[in-house]
Amino acid sequence: MSNTRKKQWRWPISPETVRSVLSSHSILGLAFAAVIYLVCVTGTVAVLAPDLERWEVPATPVARSLSDRAAARAIAEGAKETPADAALYLTLPSAASEGATLVAYSPTFERKWAVAQDGSLSRLEAVWTEFLIHLHVNLHLPRSWGEFIVGLTGVALLSSLVSGILAHPRVLRDAFHLRLGGSRRLQEADLHNRLGIWALPFHFTLALTGALLGLSTIIVAVLALLLYPQGGMKKVYELFLDAPPPVDTRAVPLPDIAALMAEARAHSPEARPQSVVVERPGRADMRIAVHGGRDRLLVQQDETRFDAAGKAIAQEHPEDIATGTRILGGIGQLHFGWYGGLPVRIAYALLGAALCVVTSSGVTIWLARRRDRGRPAPQWERIWAAVCWGQPAILAMTALLARFAPEAPLPQAWLGLTVLSIVASALARSVSGPRLARGWRWALAGLLAMLALIHGAAALPGGGSLLIDVLLLAGGAGLLASLLRGRAA
Repeated sequence: MSNTRKKQWRWPISPETVRSVLSSHSILGLAFAAVIYLVCVTGTVAVLAPDLERWEVPATPVARSLSDRAAARAIAEGAKETPADAALYLTLPSAASEGATLVAYSPTFERKWAVAQDGSLSRLEAVWTEFLIHLHVNLHLPRSWGEFIVGLTGVALLSSLVSGILAHPRVLRDAFHLRLGGSRRLQEADLHNRLGIWALPFHFTLALTGALLGLSTIIVAVLALLLYPQGGMKKVYELFLDAPPPVDTRAVPLPDIAALMAEARAHSPEARPQSVVVERPGRADMRIAVHGGRDRLLVQQDETRFDAAGKAIAQEHPEDIATGTRILGGIGQLHFGWYGGLPVRIAYALLGAALCVVTSSGVTIWLARRRDRGRPAPQWERIWAAVCWGQPAILAMTALLARFAPEAPLPQAWLGLTVLSIVASALARSVSGPRLARGWRWALAGLLAMLALIHGAAALPGGGSLLIDVLLLAGGAGLLASLLRGRAA
């Protein structure tokens, strides 16, 4: 045998640097923990938005296909109920998105309809789904401020992921090492590290795209200062968006939308129309755009634009689009899972749940480490229990409130319940953190089952989707089983 020894692979960072990175990882995670966790929880549920809308409004029509004439009828009906300065956005049925919807929006107006097979419209007022989406996107703060804070949480999460990998030299070697049933801190640490490494590509992509979406206004402002110090942000937006036509408020009839869709299909025979956008319907400065998608391409790649008279004024095809524009167009698709249909949405929900566990267990590990070292923080343990398990329960409460009182102000109700739960937990010195967490878990299991039964009973006569009810019952049953298993142990 040779006397030479094989050189062992060593982590390319010194132990002192690892300790420093681990310390910064803990500080960064704790500083943003509650907001990161809230954004992760709401995003995990919001990825199922199309299914949640159908769950909230069981009588929603679901068009498996939509003819050009039916699409034209839907736009014409929507234009009658929409201000002339608004825009109509018709989403057509596709493999990635079942059903058709029409959205009208302007700075002062927003309305959404479900489109039936014949093109008729039904108001789609899924108030809880809208509340959830806005809570995830901007925390119900003024849009620019809320998106900025959410963008910062994306940056914090991204930094935590990178520092977490750098701070754990054995993270790859221990990828399948899971210690269950022993020390709570070791069990939480293994779960935190394993879920973090197994789903790292998803976590990294989600954090990066979320940061880019939330900080897009800041990014545009920086580009404007660097590239166009005289032209400002308008010049940067013109790199990606066409300049609007001169303002002309004269009333004109809608052109034949069905004929325009057929013409767009002729211009791009390899693409299938996926959406139709009508800006300023009924005005002389109206613009119509038909967007098409191709197989195996993530974002819409074909577009034909028409003026108010129905004349084609511009076309775009895959070969015309710069790589940077394609990347920008794919950020939203990747972040929200707007591709691949229901299987992708379910995969995103499961991976998002793993990210929620990684976020919550990080704080639990820190609290358990303090207790093991003889420096417990019982007040913070109770507060974190109110955040970790209280937030899902409070979201379930707002869903029940939306079911029985759809006019109730959900953001105010959520904020009031959140503040009350945190203050009460901080003051409840006679209750331990684990006991409080267990109480919240019991409440959450009951709320999930209640929501499933109430909405399931309403959905059966109207033929609504039962997918969300099945997921709610599965979640409630899983929580109940874990609680009973913990009691038996």
